[in-house]
Amino acid sequence: MKILVTGGAGFLGSHLCKKLLRDDHEVICLDNLQTGSRENIESIADERNFEFFEHDIRDVLPSDLDVDYVYNLACPASPEKYQEDGIGTLETCTLGTLNVLNFARQKEIEVFHTSTSEVYGDPLEHPQKENYYGNVNSFGPRGCYDEGKRCAESIIFEFTKKYNASIKVVRIFNTYGPFMDINDGRV
Repeated sequence: MKILVTGGAGFLGSHLCKKLLRDDHEVICLDNLQTGSRENIESIADERNFEFFEHDIRDVLPSDLDVDYVYNLACPASPEKYQEDGIGTLETCTLGTLNVLNFARQKEIEVFHTSTSEVYGDPLEHPQKENYYGNVNSFGPRGCYDEGKRCAESIIFEFTKKYNASIKVVRIFNTYGPFMDINDGRV
């Protein structure tokens, strides 16, 4: 399978690219390098089934990318980084997600979208159940990320309803490890 990983040079995306290569897939890693880095993918850069493409998902994805599946991990997750450009974060979550979905629809392929526990905001219950809607402050310092990710999920829901698209959403909670920026601000 040939797989596109948006945000593939980031903390989680780079691990996913390596796993997919180990599983004998071809991987196109797409990243604008805002928070990802070439160092994260340095160990796989010369693999014959790996290709790096510098691109921002806020721009329309190139239609000549020939892939069978998309993992969408593109978005700054570090509070310091996403707050540096709140509008850019919102655009990545919304316009970027819409660009990924339109690309996948054109190619007739599935999308796996990474969301976040931050869609719950500052939750009033722990752990959160799927029917818990959250405690979000759209005017707070985290609003651009929290609300951006919530809006991305809403876009996905509407896209699925309108086009009968196959999209999976996973909400990632409290993840850390190798290749995470030491100044990330979450650990």
